Amino acid sequence: MTARPWTATVLTLFPDMFPGPLAHSIAGKALERGLWAVEARDIRAHATDRHQSVDDTPFGGGAGMVMRPDVVDAAVAASADAPGPLVYLTPRGRPFDQALAAEWAAGPGVRFLCGRYEGVDQRVLDKRRPVEVSLGDFVLSGGEPAALVMLDACVRLLPGVMGAAQSLAEESFENGLLEYPHYTRPAEWEGRDVPEPLLSGHHARIDAWRRAQAEEATRTRRPDLWSRYAAARDEVNMARNEGAAR
Repeated sequence: MTARPWTATVLTLFPDMFPGPLAHSIAGKALERGLWAVEARDIRAHATDRHQSVDDTPFGGGAGMVMRPDVVDAAVAASADAPGPLVYLTPRGRPFDQALAAEWAAGPGVRFLCGRYEGVDQRVLDKRRPVEVSLGDFVLSGGEPAALVMLDACVRLLPGVMGAAQSLAEESFENGLLEYPHYTRPAEWEGRDVPEPLLSGHHARIDAWRRAQAEEATRTRRPDLWSRYAAARDEVNMARNEGAAR
């Protein structure tokens, strides 16, 4: 019996948006090789009236429409056979990050519930208790673009998708830091030289330079990341000093 590949199941009003850009480049090649799979399921298929209505006006008034609880819940129930956690994409959710991508990639798959209009009726969320996740502090027209981004982040972490495991280990956020800058040929371009440590062939010097560059980029560009990294680093150093003093 062939093992089921890592599978993304997307509950959406626009199934034709998938796999979209994920059918190309690294993710697309992995899709062709069967390293992962994506199934877009149409929420509208669970509408019960002749107009296939999926939304209605909000109680209490206000602009926009709200996705109906009966239709959305039926779609969620029909996806119970799909692997992985149920994830609702919403600006109110916890921020998406590399750690969450790694968590999902380590499992059998993920189910995305993509909202539209003003979102999904709260009663469905109260009943189904999905993991609520946000791509960032901005508003999109629906959950589908966010799902595509999150899927790309997950797929590239799957075994066999990326050519070199070391490239994953040295990326931004893997160790709490932004990534160091990169250089390639020619060594001199328009009066700009490649930093000397990278040309030295001395691995310890190269590693030290890269670490210093990563720390400086994080400190100046992402103070939020830097504060967490510095606190963790100080804790490790304190533990080492205490151990040496014994």
